[in-house]
Amino acid sequence: MSHSWSHGRAEKHILSRIADVEDVEVVDYTKEKSLESIPVNKAYRVFGAHLYADITNIGDMLNCTTDEGSTCHRRTLRFLHLHQRAVKRVLDACDIKRVDFHNQRLHGVVIKPYNTDPNAEAKRIHRAIAVAQLIIDVLAETGDEDEHIANAKVRVGIDSGEALAVNNGRRNGREALFLGTPANLAAKLASGAAREGIYLTNNTREAIGLKAVEKPSSTALTKAEIEISQEQANLPASKDEIVAAWRADFENTSINDFQFTRHTPPLEGLRFDDLGPKTSRRQEAVNIYADLDGFTQFVADNLTHAAKDVVKVLHVVRAELDRVISKDFGGRRVRFIGDCIHSLLCEGTSQTTDVEETISVATLCAGGLRSSFDLCLEKLMEDGIDVGGLGLAIGFEHGWMTATRLGVQGDRLRCSISRATYAAEGEQLRCNGQQTAIGQNAYDEGTDAVRNLFGTSRRIGGMGYDEAVDGLADDGDKAAAAARKSALVSAAPAIQRAAEMPLELSIGLEWGPRTGAQKGL
Repeated sequence: MSHSWSHGRAEKHILSRIADVEDVEVVDYTKEKSLESIPVNKAYRVFGAHLYADITNIGDMLNCTTDEGSTCHRRTLRFLHLHQRAVKRVLDACDIKRVDFHNQRLHGVVIKPYNTDPNAEAKRIHRAIAVAQLIIDVLAETGDEDEHIANAKVRVGIDSGEALAVNNGRRNGREALFLGTPANLAAKLASGAAREGIYLTNNTREAIGLKAVEKPSSTALTKAEIEISQEQANLPASKDEIVAAWRADFENTSINDFQFTRHTPPLEGLRFDDLGPKTSRRQEAVNIYADLDGFTQFVADNLTHAAKDVVKVLHVVRAELDRVISKDFGGRRVRFIGDCIHSLLCEGTSQTTDVEETISVATLCAGGLRSSFDLCLEKLMEDGIDVGGLGLAIGFEHGWMTATRLGVQGDRLRCSISRATYAAEGEQLRCNGQQTAIGQNAYDEGTDAVRNLFGTSRRIGGMGYDEAVDGLADDGDKAAAAARKSALVSAAPAIQRAAEMPLELSIGLEWGPRTGAQKGL
């Protein structure tokens, strides 16, 4: 693999993806329809209550041992495996749509009753609150001292309103994705703080008769407020039956059920469909997070009058970022998380990871992502879409990674979790839409050229592919030098053809009186 980015390849692919969504259909979601197989050129307007549940102490599980060995990974994956099975039982019993499970973060949405019911929104919110409390109550009893597993601490964010349901993923990895303010605000309320509880936006509070508060992210629902929602929702599932099923799963599942092997690089060939607890992967690699900066505002500005543009931008950009990671640099997408892509990249052999080369290739890949993103914006603007406020924030880190699928057989979801996973996400979060950041481990373990490129801040602005190649290759980085040589070899035939073309000079003369404008020449 050349580990190189090409303007020609990128342009061809981007134009093809724009053609995919030339005609986008946006319709109202008014009855039960499958959200798992939405065509790329279709979207549903959905009114619902969005629930995000985040386990705030997942880091404690990953750090239950001093070294990041296989034991802490087995314990964490086993916990998440059982957690996903328990939560699926809750959601299925309560008729809640599971949108996504990104490691320890659940996104669910309450769609019923539809808006034909005059009290539909309040009913959806009450049900979301009751389900959130049920999840909290269940996970409060899922710890085990003998297995060094603490009870999960859960923080939930809820918002209600209109969102756009589109296809999330490509080919065999399709899932529903909801774009819009309620999904984004619910996610923000659930993340970024250690305090447990259920947190509502003010518009959601007022929709069920509660007063607005000055700081929604710091004001959890009281026990009395939750009890009102529980009474209104009257859920068909109880904590005791879900916990009983969880304990049965626990007894039948051992941390030794999680078996690890390495995948021979490149990771592009890693098939998640083949993975499960007994066929998990574990090796040193780079985690990459690339997030569309400004996309939340873009969706808010265009959801009502230009929803088709939202679908077009999302499809084109995500498809191209996925192509760069897999086809240009041999990496593997784990999943799309809303408008963010999480990927893995590794160089080496079946037995060992070439750490320096992996980090250098990841740097080149980050440059390729930004160059392709900029080209996407250029082509989308030529197509008449105003994308001026969008950027791409990129963060990556090197360390141990895991790759598997968890949950109920036949409905398992991709999971890749490790200390480096969260470190990479943290690096991405400290970037604006023009910046790329490298984690401390990757910075320390990379070549001198990598350290010189990123500087002591471990962050650089405007680093496209050419800047990455030149910055590394000029400083002696072998991977970048090989990429530069490959590009020159690829370009050689075209350069040779141009050199062999005869030069032609055409001169035209005409005699006549000078015009007024010519007299001054």
